[in-house]
Amino acid sequence: MFIVLNAGSGRDDAEQTRATISAVLDEAGREHELLLIERGASVADVAARAVQMARGRGGAVVAAGGDGTISAVAQAVLTAGLPFGVLPQGTFNYFSRTHGIPADTERATRALLRAQVEPVQVGTVNDRVFIVNASVGLYPQLLEDREAYKQRYGRSRPVAVWSALVTLFHAHRPLRLHVQCQGVARDVRTSTLFVANNALQLEQIGVAEAALLAQDQLVALMLKPVGTLSMLRLMLRGAFGKLGEAEDVLRFGFDQLVVRPAAPRRSARVKVATDGEIQWLRAPLSFGVAPQRLWLLAPAPEDRVERQ
Repeated sequence: MFIVLNAGSGRDDAEQTRATISAVLDEAGREHELLLIERGASVADVAARAVQMARGRGGAVVAAGGDGTISAVAQAVLTAGLPFGVLPQGTFNYFSRTHGIPADTERATRALLRAQVEPVQVGTVNDRVFIVNASVGLYPQLLEDREAYKQRYGRSRPVAVWSALVTLFHAHRPLRLHVQCQGVARDVRTSTLFVANNALQLEQIGVAEAALLAQDQLVALMLKPVGTLSMLRLMLRGAFGKLGEAEDVLRFGFDQLVVRPAAPRRSARVKVATDGEIQWLRAPLSFGVAPQRLWLLAPAPEDRVERQ
């Protein structure tokens, strides 16, 4: 096992996490190597090195971090077709919770020893992989502000909620987008376009279309341009699992969705968030399901934890 460990993710000290992983694997006699992502280092570069080593020695690649780290490592692993393991270290851990992977590092590492390979759907936007969600508009701004607050006040859910409230109380210009989906094209105005690939996240906010993910589709949510108070009401609906009942939210499943600014410049670039990481991608944005499956090392039934 070649384990990519993000020292900046999660609640635990990186040295303690590394010691726990090594202790379990050493005890089991399992050959492994830990590749630590130091502050400022590129996750993509470390992941590529892990893939190269795993290919050469017939191994598996394991991502130890939050959803952003897992997604970045999955990007390198997907086309290589290697087995892929996860040791969750983040704040929300939607991917690992969806697949029953324990949050405790020792339990998750022991689960890897008895894991069963399962194919898992992955979303893409242009050439970027996402395992949980991708978005444009207000949501990427929420994520940018949340990261700034976390740097200042620490990583926790209360900090994330507070930063979101601060962001909402600042004015934001709605997006004007040209959207092509299932052979139909139209122009729309929206505050954010959110594309989901995670049933747990959709179920928690009350979106019934979550079931479409099991049918080789992704699920899109588009929020109509509304004022701050209306946006706060939508947030509360989501918090109580009732967002799917809101009239200001358009929801639909798709296998291919192409989006560009309604009045694009020749070199239009769009701010996109994929699994909590921000990048600028050139329009048009093409969302879809990756043709390959991610070969996840999923916990055996006796190691699986219930989704929460």
